[in-house]
Amino acid sequence: MHVMHGNGAERPGGKAVSGAGLMLVTAMIWAGFVLTIRFISTSPVPVTDVALLRFGLPLVLLAPWMPRLLRELRHIALRDGAMIAAGAGLPFFLMATEGGRLTSAASVAALVPGTAPLAVAALRLVSGDRQGGRNLPALALILAGILVMTVSARLSPAGVALLLGASLLWGLYTIGLQRSALSPVSATLVICLPSMLVLLMLIATGAVQVRIAALNWADLMPFVLIQGFGVGVLASLTYTGAVRRIGAAASTAIGALAPVIATLLSPLLLGETLTPRIVLAIALISAGVALSTGLLRMRICASGPVPHVMQKNEK
Repeated sequence: MHVMHGNGAERPGGKAVSGAGLMLVTAMIWAGFVLTIRFISTSPVPVTDVALLRFGLPLVLLAPWMPRLLRELRHIALRDGAMIAAGAGLPFFLMATEGGRLTSAASVAALVPGTAPLAVAALRLVSGDRQGGRNLPALALILAGILVMTVSARLSPAGVALLLGASLLWGLYTIGLQRSALSPVSATLVICLPSMLVLLMLIATGAVQVRIAALNWADLMPFVLIQGFGVGVLASLTYTGAVRRIGAAASTAIGALAPVIATLLSPLLLGETLTPRIVLAIALISAGVALSTGLLRMRICASGPVPHVMQKNEK
């Protein structure tokens, strides 16, 4: 999907297309993450065991790249590394899973990946970056879709607060990721290594219990495939690649398609019903994503697919 110049460099248009493609793959994996949150609350696999798979499997698979990570860490700011580690690591995972337990899969879909563009914009505005408010019409459409999806539902206030907190952490991760010079593999290791160390400390002190050795593979396999490999390895790599190509704002906007995908799959996988309210929400979120990524304008800027998104002060 890369469009190359004669000297081998990737053209801006090809960079935008490949970045959008990577982000679409990421959104589909995120939808799987959303659906497995429902499974965690109903399956015999405890949250701690799922966390072991989520952060342990990527460390095992990507261990050969650990020396590269150590070299790259010397060139990134401590603040950016902390934003990456906390924003997509164990704190995010625990907030998202507990929020999902208190609400529903549709709520996780709407309030975590769905509000990620709003979280990134808010964090940019708070930090004094005026770029955060440049795409207000698209953000307003996404917010309207989220409100339509959730406002009439009977949701736990604590669950909603946890999911919005998880979205804010994801915004920190996205901004830290773009500011750093980490490769996709190294970024994945930065997420998983601190999370795994904290998790092992909690297990060693008896603060949490694990039952993974007593569980059967039939129960573990969905979490191995989706949480461990899909979210832990593949989505981390594709998301990092997308942010490198099209920027944080456009990436999180396309990521807002995850609630749409999860909602469309929920009747097939969870037996849920698509109501007119949910269909309207899907339409609003989709329109916001299309506007934010420039698809409604039918043009691609030289610096990326979204006008005013990939400015110099966003790098």
